[in-house]
Amino acid sequence: MSFDEFMAVGTAGLFKADIPVVISLPDSVQGLGREGVAARLADMTVTLFSEPGDKNHPGRWETRDIKLREFFADERHLTTPGTWHRVVSNIRNSPADVNAVIGFDAEKLFNYGNRLYAANLWISHQGVFTKNHFDEFENFNIALEGRKRFIIAPPGSRDYYPRSVLSGFGDKSQVFDLDNVDLERFPRVGPKLAQRRDFVLEPGHMLYLPLGWWHQAESLDDMNINVNFWMKSKKILRRPHVLGVALYTYAYRRAKGVYSYKPTEVNS
Repeated sequence: MSFDEFMAVGTAGLFKADIPVVISLPDSVQGLGREGVAARLADMTVTLFSEPGDKNHPGRWETRDIKLREFFADERHLTTPGTWHRVVSNIRNSPADVNAVIGFDAEKLFNYGNRLYAANLWISHQGVFTKNHFDEFENFNIALEGRKRFIIAPPGSRDYYPRSVLSGFGDKSQVFDLDNVDLERFPRVGPKLAQRRDFVLEPGHMLYLPLGWWHQAESLDDMNINVNFWMKSKKILRRPHVLGVALYTYAYRRAKGVYSYKPTEVNS
């Protein structure tokens, strides 16, 4: 979709259509890459996710807080064999930094008001894989540096063999990788695979990913920088499985101290 087409339908039109769309941003939009992000946000606290570099690893990532400059300075975060590292920080509470990083006024474009839950800065290295899951928010993902491969599949619950809700994994599927599915073990997911979308998000592109759609992502380049916006939507009331999982997972993460994308205080 062109940017003009996006502006014509707006976020409300996309939410209603409920179909993933890749939007081309104008050439005038100049977001920041590694050097710009490092210079502006070097002293910002980010959460480092670490996990075994295995698409079939069933466990949860480990997290710890570091300064962004530490992540860029330590090559082990980018090159450790057999381990995936990524950092994330919800910079929602610093709109000046959000706008500087993405290159435009996010609130003006999305008109999100109090619907914005998170504006997450993600940085990862080549090979980092996010297993198949869904989000309880409307999602816009902007690529600033590097390419990411996404596989997206329509909403559903039972067909995706969801993992244990009680263990805080209800938003995740036992089918970790939609690109490599054992259909004898997971036969119900077969019809969903026929409807999947497979594409590469490149710098200058923005993905709209509807609430409740299953998706996975894989970083393709040495350095991948993205910002994604999660927006609350009443659409969740029409997807009771998503709503139920979201409420339980929120409570589980608070009780267990699992990372929950709380806004970061940014000192600029």
